[in-house]
Amino acid sequence: MFSGCRRLQFAGLICVLAGSARAADLRVCADPNNLPFSNQKQQGFDNVIAAMVARDLGRTISYTWALERGDSFVRKTILSGKCDVLMGIPSAYREVAPSKPYYRSTYVFVSQRARHLNVRSLNDPALRKLRIGVHVVSDDASNLPPAQALANRGIFRNIAAYSMYGDTSEPNPPAALIQAVERGDIEIAIAWGPLAGYFARHAKSPLDIAAVTPKVDRPYLPFIYSISMGVRLGDKELLRAVNGFIDRNEDRIRAILLRYGVPMLDDTNRIVAAGP
Repeated sequence: MFSGCRRLQFAGLICVLAGSARAADLRVCADPNNLPFSNQKQQGFDNVIAAMVARDLGRTISYTWALERGDSFVRKTILSGKCDVLMGIPSAYREVAPSKPYYRSTYVFVSQRARHLNVRSLNDPALRKLRIGVHVVSDDASNLPPAQALANRGIFRNIAAYSMYGDTSEPNPPAALIQAVERGDIEIAIAWGPLAGYFARHAKSPLDIAAVTPKVDRPYLPFIYSISMGVRLGDKELLRAVNGFIDRNEDRIRAILLRYGVPMLDDTNRIVAAGP
């Protein structure tokens, strides 16, 4: 994940490596421990979609596994000429050339269904009393949209910060935030939709997810993101090929995301598919 708002960790970075690879290879660099996006067993939705890209382009796929840790991951891969494609980038990201979006999702509130919290807005007074969990990527606890929005409202003391990078000895470290809701360690979390939807679907006790409002917080802090694949700047041929893949496979991509519980948005920014 990129620090700050430049890149979403919960979007799950996959990069397709070229370099000295044979033309028939589509080499993918992915985090080996970051479901629902990717893992070493190739069980993530970006693993599945990357394999579809390879088949569509008539190539074979292979993986190089690397932990995603901020901008350094990108510098060491696509910006150093080792990678051709990045999966799961915000469509507004400009260090690479973004494809057409292959999905749109949102940050969500996550809570135990049995609590009946019904929190839908960052302006809900209940947030000043609830124990809230958020992801952070550095010690200042203010560098991702949920933490920033809460800080802007003076909500500090009841916040529990969970590292986006987490303990790599545990499965899927970012999932610790959602698991904390399930255990009752925190009462509500604000998390990136694909992550929340997937682990809410797999929770032992029912969890509710609801899209965060407002959709764009002040001064300018969006909670909805269109997600693209990215190629190196100037690689117009590959960008056309990736866009063609998305156009031809829109329904198949959507079906994959639905299976993984990804909360996707329609043109009115309403969730049309959620976790459980």
